[in-house]
Amino acid sequence: MIPLKSDLPTWRTPYCTLAIIAANVAVYLYQMLLSPPAEALFIMNFGLVPGWLSGLGQPAPPPGLLPRPLTLISAMFLHAGLWHLAGNMLYLWIFGRNVEDALGGGRFLAFYLLGGLAASLAFVASAPAEVVPMIGASGGVAAVLGAYLVLFPRARVLVLFWFIFIVQLVRVPAVLLLAIWFLLQVLGLGGAGVAWMAHIGGFVAGFFLVRLFLPQGPRHA
Repeated sequence: MIPLKSDLPTWRTPYCTLAIIAANVAVYLYQMLLSPPAEALFIMNFGLVPGWLSGLGQPAPPPGLLPRPLTLISAMFLHAGLWHLAGNMLYLWIFGRNVEDALGGGRFLAFYLLGGLAASLAFVASAPAEVVPMIGASGGVAAVLGAYLVLFPRARVLVLFWFIFIVQLVRVPAVLLLAIWFLLQVLGLGGAGVAWMAHIGGFVAGFFLVRLFLPQGPRHA
């Protein structure tokens, strides 16, 4: 199932969500301009390498352009390919707008970055000696999904559903869609090379932290 649209309206322009998407797209366009060796070096410098952060990875890290703790955040703005970027930004656009609407732009940005940080730390804890870099916005996006589940459990989402030759647009409860998404992360389904623990950590962090970011008189679905 591919989500296409939330049924909930937005009451303000989601400037922060748009800015996060623009930043991710800009970084990806920069990556496309690099030669393959230069892009690999860029990812090693700005991606999250748990073993280099923990000091347990071998070989030892080369001198980096960025202090290693800051890669917990910088890795959120790098992507491995167009579909990786498009999938993350689609989820962020669909679910992030309503969460930003509820929190406000500044609170949403702080929440998104904190959720991504929690996701990165969860990945480091799960693989402290790993020397393959983790990149992608999915940790922060997962936090947004966890927040959406708390704030709008009765919302419905238009999804593209397909099974063999059956292709259909259906509206499903957000709670069902997000429960299926979370279950897939726990089971580690969907392909190799995915940082499942980052997704789980981000979702759980978003689920439990979002109420701390709510202003007075939040709107709920």
